[in-house]
Amino acid sequence: MRGKHFWPGQRVLVGMDAESRRGKTLSLLLGLTVAVAGCAHQPSPESGSPTAVSIPTQWSGAADQPVGPVTSLAVWWQRLGDARLGALVDEALRASPTVQSAIAALRQSRALVDVAAAGLVPSVGASASAQRAYSKAQGGSNSFGLGVDASWEPDLFGGTRAGIDAAQADARAARMALANVQVSLAAEVALAYIDLRNAEARLAIAQGNLASQEDTLQIARWRNQAGLVSSLDVEQAAALADQTRAQVPLLQTTLAQARHRLAVLTGRTPGDLADLGTAPVPLPPDDLVLAFPADTLRQRPDVRQAEAQVQAAAARVTLADAARYPSLKLSGTLGLQALTLGSLTSGSSVVGSLLAGLSVPILDGGAIAGQVRAQQAALDQARASYRGSVLTALQDVEDALVALQGDRRRVGSLQSAAAAAARADTLARQQYQAGLIDFRTVLETQRTLLSAQDSEAGVRASLAADHVALYKALGGGWTPEPPTAEAQSATPSDSVSPSPAPTAR
Repeated sequence: MRGKHFWPGQRVLVGMDAESRRGKTLSLLLGLTVAVAGCAHQPSPESGSPTAVSIPTQWSGAADQPVGPVTSLAVWWQRLGDARLGALVDEALRASPTVQSAIAALRQSRALVDVAAAGLVPSVGASASAQRAYSKAQGGSNSFGLGVDASWEPDLFGGTRAGIDAAQADARAARMALANVQVSLAAEVALAYIDLRNAEARLAIAQGNLASQEDTLQIARWRNQAGLVSSLDVEQAAALADQTRAQVPLLQTTLAQARHRLAVLTGRTPGDLADLGTAPVPLPPDDLVLAFPADTLRQRPDVRQAEAQVQAAAARVTLADAARYPSLKLSGTLGLQALTLGSLTSGSSVVGSLLAGLSVPILDGGAIAGQVRAQQAALDQARASYRGSVLTALQDVEDALVALQGDRRRVGSLQSAAAAAARADTLARQQYQAGLIDFRTVLETQRTLLSAQDSEAGVRASLAADHVALYKALGGGWTPEPPTAEAQSATPSDSVSPSPAPTAR
């Protein structure tokens, strides 16, 4: 075989004395690899950081509201001071199907990082073969073989690394998706619990007013029997009592539905929630836990998820652009062949091959360029979504602060109105029984009392729900991973943009 040329890709069978030829072939392949790598031009797609979004340094809605020291909001529901609520939130975060689904999605995304990272290292496999051939001249003959195959595609233009970066960013997005589920679930449990306690309070108010209205109805009947009033008073009193009585089943339905909702949120069947007893609507202290707007955006998992999606989209632009350039694949085999199974380890011959394949895209009808444009458009979409997430996060906090401010003022007014209505009801019934006023005044005071007490209970529930909405808007309900040294040294600024992609865990 002296004087022959061996091209990359040609399979050569050699014996035990062919070490020099294998060395020359390997040198040729290494030289080809270096030459192609020297021609590499790394693509430089647009950065994965979207346009910075200007943010305020303070919350405008917090100007006239009491603000306490900044503390962790990971378990903000403890500020409501209700042990039953805390137990329900903890149970939901453990057993909710939504959380379990998000955890499974996170495991899947982290496994795909390993799949992508496998492209950086050679793949090695083993094989074994046995063959029997037969001819009239030689009769039957056997052939046995053992071999090891290896292949590797050098990442000359960063395509494999870009795929890993995209997978890592997807894993970070999945982690933030899980955190977002935890934030939303804790808030949903708290709101359902507030609805349940509000329904209990309103049901007690309706039943108390119904009892009072039935007493008034009995007084009207006595006065009618005595000939002091007409039957009109009796009918009017009966109509008001029946209207109030009709509200009781509606409130009982609301109460049962809130209990069913809590059961499902904690991973139970709707009717499987134990009796929670009765308790007032939980209210936290007046002072609020507020962070700077920039810190809130770093805490919000939906904003950080959108940031990771921008980084993944940018990596996929690089991945698509890498398809424009040549790709090199190296592969080789090394094996033993013998006529008998027992001689594989002693009298066998060594068979080996080395293969180098170079692929260069020339004409593809514009498919690669179209794929690059498509990924760039996906990056633009991710940037727009990130900006929308930031603006929505800012709006959520400001809306919650405004609602809190308004409901605080309403609570005081409605509390005074309910107290005045209760006093008016007592005086009206006394004066009607004494014959000093007509029944129309009694009816009006009783309607006013029911409405005022029901409104007061409703605004107290709204005030509690406002706190829940605020702490959800601030990103409370999950524990972020420890920040990197770079993040610890950062200070709040007047704009927010995604940070560089951290190393995936």
